[in-house]
Amino acid sequence: MLLKPPTESDPRTFAIIGAAMEVHRQLGCGFLEAVYQEALALEFAVNNIPFKREVCLPIQYKGKLLATAYCADFICFDSVVVELKALAHMSGTEEAQVINYLKATSYEVGLLLNFGASSLQHRRLVLSKSM
Repeated sequence: MLLKPPTESDPRTFAIIGAAMEVHRQLGCGFLEAVYQEALALEFAVNNIPFKREVCLPIQYKGKLLATAYCADFICFDSVVVELKALAHMSGTEEAQVINYLKATSYEVGLLLNFGASSLQHRRLVLSKSM
């Protein structure tokens, strides 16, 4: 797993983070995660960012589908897992959650967005399937 900064060379994550920054500029910190999720969906639509909201991701164990599934906040561009948080401080647990989402899917790129701090925090995670 690699942490890579979002750059203009990845227009998908650049656009998603830009939309998240606008939501944070408008709302600031202190709201529940659900508020940011709803506002971000509106911002995605305004910016023509294709997304699916609250996507259930099936989990397999030794080739068998488990009844329990993860639910990602967004899948954007049919290729980027986006997980939202509204925490004063993030720990490694939140990054591990995104990594697990990537392991459970065929997606290689995930974004962790935290609206709970005074400025938007974001992490871009890339999971190579060859690992």
